Amino acid sequence: MSTVAKSYNKSADSVVAYCSERTVIQSPLQDELQKETLANAPMSMMLGAPEVLSFGQNFIRSFGGKRVLDVGTFTGASALAWALAVPDDGEVYTFDIDHTNYKKYGVPIISKCEKTFKKIHAVEGSALEAMDKLIADGQSGTFDFAFIDADKVNYSNYYDRSITLLRKGGVIFVDNCLWGGSVCNPDTRNDESTRAIHEANDKIYSDDRTYSALLNLGDGTHVAFKK
Repeated sequence: MSTVAKSYNKSADSVVAYCSERTVIQSPLQDELQKETLANAPMSMMLGAPEVLSFGQNFIRSFGGKRVLDVGTFTGASALAWALAVPDDGEVYTFDIDHTNYKKYGVPIISKCEKTFKKIHAVEGSALEAMDKLIADGQSGTFDFAFIDADKVNYSNYYDRSITLLRKGGVIFVDNCLWGGSVCNPDTRNDESTRAIHEANDKIYSDDRTYSALLNLGDGTHVAFKK
């Protein structure tokens, strides 16, 4: 098994800790939401690695990104990160089949900053259907950044729709692409989620619509740049 850990995980090794300590810069709202999620939310380890979110914020800021797709809301940590990175007229569409955790843990904290909170459009229900609706409504090619961190069996489907919705030069981050190292060995690809992540990694690597790199960042971050 590879050494893969999010920095807030106590099992994170010294290299992960060293890099993260020199990468992660969180706002007070982000720090509060992370602490609240880890302390009280069910399945708290689904929380995105702050080093991945910081890296994503850097991309958004570097090319002036304004419109973001956030596939997988949980308590809203990733949506908050992107909302802080986009300008005042930016917007973040965050999708989840169930926004219970976002409403319970995220909204009370994020809404303390009205300027940030109003940038977030929370869409509850099937993300695939919501993304298809954006495409049908003529939104293809209008988004700058996409973050995929939802049900793993649909990773390839989320990726395809994100490609359609992103502009040329737009960036996609696909989270959990090492899945604790289980994707690295054919003998451990014995469940549906692991196989789906492995297949998505292969798909992204061979996709002639993007340039890409699979990074050992957090639980594995596959970064794709739309040509």
